[in-house]
Amino acid sequence: MGVFSFSIPRQIFYGENALSELGNLKGTKAAIVTGGHSMKKFGFLDQAVELLKGANIESIIIDGVEPNPSVKTVIAGAKKMQEFNPDWIVAIGGGSALDAAKVMWCFYEYPELKFEDIIAVGSMPTLRNKAKFIAIPSTSGTASEITAFSVITDPENHIKYPIVCGDMVPDIAILDPAIPMKMPAHITANTGMDVICHALEALVSIAKTNFTEPYAVRAIELVIANLPVAYKEPTNLEARENMHEASALAGMAFTNASLGLVHSLAHKIGGEFGVTHGLANAILLPYLVEYNRQFTDRYDYIENLLGVDDIAQVIRDLNVSLSIPASFKDCIEVDFNETKFIEVLDRMSQRAFDDPCTLTNPGDPTVADVKMLYTAAYYGNPITKR
Repeated sequence: MGVFSFSIPRQIFYGENALSELGNLKGTKAAIVTGGHSMKKFGFLDQAVELLKGANIESIIIDGVEPNPSVKTVIAGAKKMQEFNPDWIVAIGGGSALDAAKVMWCFYEYPELKFEDIIAVGSMPTLRNKAKFIAIPSTSGTASEITAFSVITDPENHIKYPIVCGDMVPDIAILDPAIPMKMPAHITANTGMDVICHALEALVSIAKTNFTEPYAVRAIELVIANLPVAYKEPTNLEARENMHEASALAGMAFTNASLGLVHSLAHKIGGEFGVTHGLANAILLPYLVEYNRQFTDRYDYIENLLGVDDIAQVIRDLNVSLSIPASFKDCIEVDFNETKFIEVLDRMSQRAFDDPCTLTNPGDPTVADVKMLYTAAYYGNPITKR
């Protein structure tokens, strides 16, 4: 059977006012990495700076991380860290800010490296030579605060690279439900569906274990019960806490069991069309459940636990309740031009097949299967089983 490992942050602080734990840190300098303006607008960035100041920790802010963080942004952030020499890196914001900060961390500690040096799984060198890492998510979705994953975009080649390294699991995760309360409804929806996608893919992954399964199951239960409430009632504290914790639980599952074809396809269609990751996952997920269940009985297992007949239909119903379209051609977030879709389909399918997440999908998918799944999800067609 071999030897397995299970990694999560050394400490997870969660619940109301969890952000205050920044005031208990020991250190001298912190680089705070964030995205656009929301963390500043709602006061969380200033609060973080003041809490660190109260702990006698000087800080700088590295902001402007875009929704699909680029290689250029990561390299620029690392250079600012090299000039400041922090012993803590504090990432606060959406998954993009957390993902970017993780890879900035690597290039801060190893300025001689190039991006292509860390693309292969396990190729990133050992971290924590100069700094430790704290992740504070503003969305309940990516679970980047828990995981060994980061997704970085090469906009010139239209590719999203999933970077995987066990050392990128943060030292501390802070889950404060007051922060995701500020999310717009469509972000709550898209990131929330990302959570159930993480959990379901971890549940059926060929690398699943007895350690990963309970986290995946509980996350699925929490999303089904709480996501519609958080979407309709954004200040509902119980729903927000449950979704924030569901995201972390799903992260514990998938960072150790890995993912599957939903993420492989989402990474590449996101790179080609700019569709946000959670929305791409939400649209793709029911098609992949129907495809995958010919290779695994794990969907039957979760259906029995939940007392439902068809988990794919549960996902479709969730999407409808969250105003998420059933196919990419009906998606108004970006221009899913049919001519371009046909033009890039072969290239996109090959790249999705080559994505590391494909390795742990059940069955033995082929490039032709990937192309069929993209086509089904684009037009809203039934999937073709083998």
